[in-house]
Amino acid sequence: MAALASGNGTIDAAATAEQRETARAAPIRSATNPMVTPLLTDLYQFTMAYAYWKAGKHLERAVFDLYFRKNPFGGEYTVFAGLEECIRLIANFHFKEEDISFMRSVMPTCEDGFFEYLRELDCSDVEVYAIPEGSVVFPKVPLIRVEGPVAVVQLLETPFVNLVNYASLVTTNAARHRFVAGNTKNLLEFGLRRAQGPDGGISASKYCYIGGFDATSNVAAGNLFGIPLRGTHSHAFVSSYMSPDEIVDKSLHSYDGSSTCMDFLSLVQTWLSKLQFSESLHGVFGETNQSELAAFTSYALAFPNNFLALVDTYDVMRSGIPNFCAVALALNDLGYKASGIRLDSGDLAYLSIEARKFFQAIEKEFNVPGFGKMSITASNDLNEETLDALNKQGHEIDAFGIGTYLVTCYAQAALGCVFKLVEINKQPRIKLSEDVTKVSIPCKKQCFRLYGREGYALVDIMTGENETPPKVGERILCRHPFNESKRAYVVPQRVEELLKCYWPGSSNKPREDLPLLKNIRDRCMQQLEQMRSDHMRRLNPTPYKVSVSGKLYDFIHFLWLSEAPVGELQ
Repeated sequence: MAALASGNGTIDAAATAEQRETARAAPIRSATNPMVTPLLTDLYQFTMAYAYWKAGKHLERAVFDLYFRKNPFGGEYTVFAGLEECIRLIANFHFKEEDISFMRSVMPTCEDGFFEYLRELDCSDVEVYAIPEGSVVFPKVPLIRVEGPVAVVQLLETPFVNLVNYASLVTTNAARHRFVAGNTKNLLEFGLRRAQGPDGGISASKYCYIGGFDATSNVAAGNLFGIPLRGTHSHAFVSSYMSPDEIVDKSLHSYDGSSTCMDFLSLVQTWLSKLQFSESLHGVFGETNQSELAAFTSYALAFPNNFLALVDTYDVMRSGIPNFCAVALALNDLGYKASGIRLDSGDLAYLSIEARKFFQAIEKEFNVPGFGKMSITASNDLNEETLDALNKQGHEIDAFGIGTYLVTCYAQAALGCVFKLVEINKQPRIKLSEDVTKVSIPCKKQCFRLYGREGYALVDIMTGENETPPKVGERILCRHPFNESKRAYVVPQRVEELLKCYWPGSSNKPREDLPLLKNIRDRCMQQLEQMRSDHMRRLNPTPYKVSVSGKLYDFIHFLWLSEAPVGELQ
């Protein structure tokens, strides 16, 4: 069974049916962050739970929808993330004795029976239905539907919103960066030092990977989630060297181990002299910074198989690039292949183009195959707008290291998820507002995505729980939830049911597997490819249509009129 479990406690897709069923029945691991406990909620959830208990309403069956009202970053799509952490929470939901003692101190006037109730509380009577993590999602459509005793489901509201809000926001931010950068570029998440605390950093690494990033610098995230790690050295490493004389052990074995270069530094210096007297490079640089050369040489001695140098400590074109190339060519003589350079300041487009020319000139003059294609990585407070500008200018950058603007979601602070009661004791409920965007869609619903002839998603539609689901080839009326003039008939070529059971509680309903992190990432990439390009573009994207069935539309407005107070003019 050990082979079935992934690093995030999920089940391998290649397992047999019997093995999968056994693994599915096994306990789900606790939340990644140990602070995610039943106490990670707002006080008013406990005061409401007590009021429900006091009134004898705490066991009444309630249905809540978790959704958001507006897509972030001025776009027209969102990527759903955070589901696995929600399921981990409810799978391990129980109050410890110290939790009970603390709540007694916080709510000293509450009866002892309430705390006995909390002591025995778990989520065995709760059911959770959700859209698969990594899916592209849209406003108003429930991401998660939670059914269960109203008091315990109420206690889940705040942690669920907390676990989904940032996760979905940063995954969407990552997906937007991937869209602008294109599929051929490597995207590296470098945000740990700028993230909002340790959990912000860990979460960002996980969800940026889902959103399309290739690797992270965050070692803890690599350990926890199996995300590929990338990183080189900082300016401090370069400036810590004063002279090549500081290099004591200058020997380096060849790549195949057949020989040893006893003075690798001399080989580097020989190559630097060749570059200085090169006809094709004549006049490009003069005397390079020797302490930088010492730092690069020392780093190459430590990592000959993965030599990537930060070249902007002193001067990129007059020192950093020539010094790097001298070390890279020396490594090449011993059978190694340098990884490339990183640019962290200056005009990134211009410097990348000039560096590429330098590499190509060396390949041609010294007949070093592949040297002209040396990898160029850029960092320095990059964001979505910077990537777009670089693309328009033209550049030779192969990989982008992105930190602050990515992990802090600088362009928007929060997604704005909400958790609304839509049914209690099988009675639909509605939340009204003078702002129509804040009116909730009542009752337990089914949700479907309808696809057109070209394979793209056309519309998401919500129906009542007992309505006949849409069928391929059959015309269905799709209505805007609140605007009576917005409606259209759709004949779907494919119908996808969105809400699946991820926690059946004590029911006998089959439970969806929690997929591997890589599979969630693959789903995200696939989902993004299934969206029309006009929904995805940065400027003036086309809104995606979210609708309700004709029956649900009529019921929404019937309930709205029934619940809205009738004014009186005097």
